Amino acid sequence: MSKDELVFLPLGGSGEIGMNMNLYGYGPASARKWIMIDCGVTFADLTTPGIDVITPDPGYILDMKEDLIGLFLTHAHEDHIGAVARLGPLLDCPVYATPFTAKLVEAKLEEADVAIDLHVVDMGARLKAGPFHLEYVTLTHSIPEPNAIAIRTALGNVLHTGDWKIDPEPSLGPPTDAARLSAFGEEGVHAIVCDSTNVLSPGVSGSEMRVQENLADLIAQQKKRVFVATFASNVGRVLSICRAAGAADRSVCLLGRSMLRIVAAAQAVDILPSDIEFVEPRDAGYLPKEHILYLCTGSQGEPRAALSRIARDDHPDIAIDEGDTVIFSSKVIPGNERDIYNLQNALVDLGAEIVTERDAFIHVSGHPNQDELRQMYEWARPRYAIPVHGEARHLERHAEFAKELGVEASISPRNGDLIRIAPGAIEAIDEVPAGRLYLDGKILAPQGDKGLRERKKLGWAGAAFVSIPMDARGRLAGDVDVRLLGAPQLDAGDGAFEDRLAEAVEEAVGDLPPGKRKDEAAIDIAATRALRNLTTEHWGKRPMVVVSVLWT
Repeated sequence: MSKDELVFLPLGGSGEIGMNMNLYGYGPASARKWIMIDCGVTFADLTTPGIDVITPDPGYILDMKEDLIGLFLTHAHEDHIGAVARLGPLLDCPVYATPFTAKLVEAKLEEADVAIDLHVVDMGARLKAGPFHLEYVTLTHSIPEPNAIAIRTALGNVLHTGDWKIDPEPSLGPPTDAARLSAFGEEGVHAIVCDSTNVLSPGVSGSEMRVQENLADLIAQQKKRVFVATFASNVGRVLSICRAAGAADRSVCLLGRSMLRIVAAAQAVDILPSDIEFVEPRDAGYLPKEHILYLCTGSQGEPRAALSRIARDDHPDIAIDEGDTVIFSSKVIPGNERDIYNLQNALVDLGAEIVTERDAFIHVSGHPNQDELRQMYEWARPRYAIPVHGEARHLERHAEFAKELGVEASISPRNGDLIRIAPGAIEAIDEVPAGRLYLDGKILAPQGDKGLRERKKLGWAGAAFVSIPMDARGRLAGDVDVRLLGAPQLDAGDGAFEDRLAEAVEEAVGDLPPGKRKDEAAIDIAATRALRNLTTEHWGKRPMVVVSVLWT
């Protein structure tokens, strides 16, 4: 129990894409010191009504947060920093980020009206955190300032890649620091903890510069207004679009809150070139149609994004005209297909021409394909591989692929798996609690929260509200009242269905033994059973039932 160990523990992002939260521990099992890498979110879907954002549950590390030395952020995507403003105050440890990432975190903290101990570090920074010596290593990705973190300990070195690709010609920022990665490999890398997103894809992911060239050709061919939807966080793509617009003698107008926020952050830390300028929406309308390009949020069909508002014709400044072109410089994220296709159909109905990545080479992924993974393994030369940032099929294929590339062993973890990296052979040694927290308005609700369960049921079968007046002797003191919410128009043939339900409840309560009619719980059960039996018979569904007994 007193033996020092180096362990890895994912609490989010393993077995899923998104919601990244990774822990490294050093020391004996009874007294480990910890660091955390990334603290992200994932986004809710129709199965979680009323919820927009989901975070990892940090409960395991909160129980020992006095041993948590720091949180280190690899880059500024939401699935890596989106939970910092919500969980950072609970973690109560220093947070480290490079300038662009820190600027976006600061905006989140201001919006949430919270404070944390945020430290801005330079690209390539080297830091000491207890038994850990950390080095930020520059990579390329689909957002500025992506970093791997090289972790040095007395028991061995680990390369935590974060999100990355190998782009030999990025439109923004430096290329991958191959020299530092190779030098770290020369030191000896005990394990690599590596992005698995595109492990199923052969070849390479492609260069942003080729996208910029194709966008320039495509935009130059258009005769009327051009709208381009892309991920706001991809500042390199924003620059590519601006360069392409400039080559076609078009001014650029930014549309969408997140686009404005991220571009402002990039300008604040001098990432965007000083010659990139934008026009305001109210001024853009006065420019000739062949001299304006609108750069929009909404590539995934998000209902509140700029492009969706334009498609619904409720944007205050912009409307689609016949012959305008809308370019989707983005991919279809699985799960968003219906929203995206509905958006594109709405735009076509307004007279727009749609161009997507299927029609032209106007998007590349920010994650490594197999040839890029092979190159990373050649640089790092790890003994062991721990695939992360992927669904089960990605992690398992990455584990196999790593063995093909020569690693001694690989483990594909799931959230909560505690993996001993050193000493000895890599091994899963324990499983700790790992779950999700749901941001419900301003409240972080745990997985399985009663309110979330009830909301799901309301979405499926609505609710029935029953008021039963009773006197002290256990007799009905008036008419039972039933109100249905979320039910179709139901009529049993002899009056309003709610009246039939009230009669059934009255009969059920009246059939109770005299002693039970003074027992509120017994009245509740009888009324609920009677109401559900009748709704099942005539509707086929069992609504949620809320019974109020009014004693007079």
